[in-house]
This record gives sequence, C-alpha cells and structure tokens, in this order.
Amino acid sequence: MFASLLAVTFLVALLTSLLVVAIFARPIATLLARIVSDQLAPIWKRYILFAIVVVGVAGGVRVWDLERYITPDKDGKLLVLTADRWIVEIYKTIIGSLQSSVWLLMIFFVFALLAYVVVRGFESRNAAPQ
Repeated sequence: MFASLLAVTFLVALLTSLLVVAIFARPIATLLARIVSDQLAPIWKRYILFAIVVVGVAGGVRVWDLERYITPDKDGKLLVLTADRWIVEIYKTIIGSLQSSVWLLMIFFVFALLAYVVVRGFESRNAAPQ
C-alpha cells in the first residue's frame, strides 16, 4: 500500500507541476526575451521550466511524512492508510507542489523584475539625447 501511495503522490505532484509549467511557460518566455538575448532566452526558459517541475515534485512528494506509514510508532503500531488518509495525502501533495512552485516563481519574478528595471534604465540612458 505504501508503494502505491508513493507512486500516486509522485504522479499527482508531477501532473500539478506540469500544469504550472503550462500556465507560466509563455509569461516566462516573454519576460526572458525582454531581459536576455534571443540566444539565451530559450535556454533559460527550458532551465526555469525544468526547475519548476523538479521543485514541484520535491515539494509535493514528502517522503519524510510518508515514512509514518512504514515506521511503527512507540507502541509498535503502523498507521493504516484509509480512504480518508488517501484523500488528505493527495490534497497535501497538490498543495505542497503548488506551494513549492509558487516560491520558485516568486523568486524568479523578483529577480526578473530587478533585471527588467536595470535593462530599462540602460535603454533610457542610451536613448536620451546627449
């Protein structure tokens, strides 16, 4: 039963991360095209999208929390996986995956905003009459 839970949480986290990638791929590409050169933008886009998937899966599949289903407690009893616990674990997986992806995207967009301001500053300085 534990192996099934681990596989299901992995798949749910992967699908959730891929959904986030599908939603944010275009805004990331547009932003990177504005900040970095045309040659570097696709490379950075691919890296950021890969990072979203990795971070989303890592945040969604909480192996240390799932270990409680295979490790006996103080009394030597194992926690039983009921239908209600399956629902809670899948919910935690979705929320954990989204939360991890949001933090990664927040950090990316903060740095991208700073880079955008710098690029705009250089452009306005070069465009100003001398």
